[in-house]
Amino acid sequence: MKHDIGPRQAVAPPIEDHGVIGDLHTVALVGVDGTIDWCCLPRFDAPSVFGALLDTGRGGSFSVRVRDVERTKQMYLPDSNVLLTRFLAEAAVAELYDFMVPDHPSCPASDVRQIVRQVRMVRGSATVEVECRPAFDYARATHTVEVVEGVGAVFTSPAGTLVLRSTVPLRAERDAAVATVVLEPGRTLELAAQWGGEVRPFGRGEASRLLDDTLRYWDGWLRRSTYQGRYREAVERSALVLKLLVHQPTGALVAAPTTSLPESLGGGRNWDYRYTWVRDAAFTLYALMRLGFTEEAAAFIDWLHHRCVEAPPGTGLQVLYGIDGRSELPETVLDHLAGYRGSRPVRIGNAAANQLQLDIHGELMDSVYLYNKHGEPISYELWEALSRQLEWLEKHWEEPDDGIWETRGGRRRFTYSALMTWVAFERAMRIARHRGMPAPVERWRDAAAAAYRYVQEECWSPELGAYVQYAEGRTLDASLLVMPLVKFAGPSDPRFLSTVRRLEDELVSDSLVHRYRTDGTDGFLDREGTFNLCSFWYVEALARAGRVGEARYIFEKMTTHANHLGLYAEEIGAAGEALGNFPQAFTHLALISAATNLDRAITANRAPTSRHCRP
Repeated sequence: MKHDIGPRQAVAPPIEDHGVIGDLHTVALVGVDGTIDWCCLPRFDAPSVFGALLDTGRGGSFSVRVRDVERTKQMYLPDSNVLLTRFLAEAAVAELYDFMVPDHPSCPASDVRQIVRQVRMVRGSATVEVECRPAFDYARATHTVEVVEGVGAVFTSPAGTLVLRSTVPLRAERDAAVATVVLEPGRTLELAAQWGGEVRPFGRGEASRLLDDTLRYWDGWLRRSTYQGRYREAVERSALVLKLLVHQPTGALVAAPTTSLPESLGGGRNWDYRYTWVRDAAFTLYALMRLGFTEEAAAFIDWLHHRCVEAPPGTGLQVLYGIDGRSELPETVLDHLAGYRGSRPVRIGNAAANQLQLDIHGELMDSVYLYNKHGEPISYELWEALSRQLEWLEKHWEEPDDGIWETRGGRRRFTYSALMTWVAFERAMRIARHRGMPAPVERWRDAAAAAYRYVQEECWSPELGAYVQYAEGRTLDASLLVMPLVKFAGPSDPRFLSTVRRLEDELVSDSLVHRYRTDGTDGFLDREGTFNLCSFWYVEALARAGRVGEARYIFEKMTTHANHLGLYAEEIGAAGEALGNFPQAFTHLALISAATNLDRAITANRAPTSRHCRP
């Protein structure tokens, strides 16, 4: 049945009904109906200009709609982050190309942040409606609209200026610029929402040239991938997503480009992920290096070097930083925004920057070790800075901390933190041995041994037959699935296999994995979905343990939980809906790691998919 796409409903479209485009400074989320619901300009952690995902009434959006549409479809153009939305009707087919021009010398317009939108009529004719309604500074700043003949419209606010260039005339309607045009076969409509640069009309063929430049950039970048396995489509899409989360000027990697998308609808687990977590970035660096993308690894190592040098004497690294390296990220609640489907609070900033999370040193040193081995030898200056961090860790690793999951229910001596303390010193000793770097090897060996014994003697529960979340506790924790991944335990170690069986009994549901049981002890009463990172860790643990058929079954089942474009949020809800910030680096990097290890295991094992996979 035909329908007009009029004003949107008051409920935000599902998280998973979006694609993502970006320019290595920021991204935009584009709904399946052709509406941009989220974009922060001019960079990831800047205030939102389009934020309807968090408040459909106030947040601001940029829509391109086609009347009398029966359905829409989305896809990425091959080997790229150029998004194509197709508007399908019996009498007409229109196509919307959305992209942002990457910050790269091969793209001449890379000094301007702009979202380019090109509508093409493929068959028949149709009426296209455009509405650009920004809401500057998280909808806290007012703005004026000025229509400029032959150019488009200029939106001016105290927070900045947005120029909407258009090849069709625009008119102002209150705080928006709109247009209605009938497109005949072969005709195009071109738009560019631009932050910075000149107020000027489109040049002849400009949009098509920018599209060609952007496609050429992404194709050239992806050609550097060395992955040749069975899961190429999923792995390469994940790599393209991770690349979109790199802030090109600094080399920092954001955990996700959104804020406050909830881990449970109506709950309070709503966080701002538009920053660089040392842990997440280190894992991302590892995933990209596995695929041959060492340039990104080198840029992050340089960013990390600056953070180590800037750390005051006698202090450890922060958990997270701004993409520019700033350490102050005060957490603020935006009470005027309704939140995604009523999920409040909406937060900007993140108080986890002030937490103590001792595990970050392990992920960091593991990635530095791999970069030093497979990328470029690290510098003496970086080695000295890392050695100072390890000296700090020697003195503090036995303290209670807030843990990998950033709980807000009080500090404990988390097993994962002790495990990663062992990793930190073990990898440091490897680098020192391999490079002949000066190091207090005996002290590091003692610290590693102490951390190892602590995990084995204090964090193992004979009663449960499993490693537990913290010493003397009874809570299970899926983060301990990484034990064989970081070589703390062999994949067939009896204690590890027993732990996996207990996790399967308590935390695995329909092959999806919960982080831990949310019973209020973490500082929150609301529940959450299954955690995609842990589900992919589960796949990898099974593959390494020889349960290859089950691992393959679960991995391929996990791919059905991606959205229509192969993108994942942080979690999956009970009905298969996406929950949490989107798209999330942790999930995509874990997919890459699981796919590469599973592929190797399948080749070695040649086992069919198990018919007795656990529910």
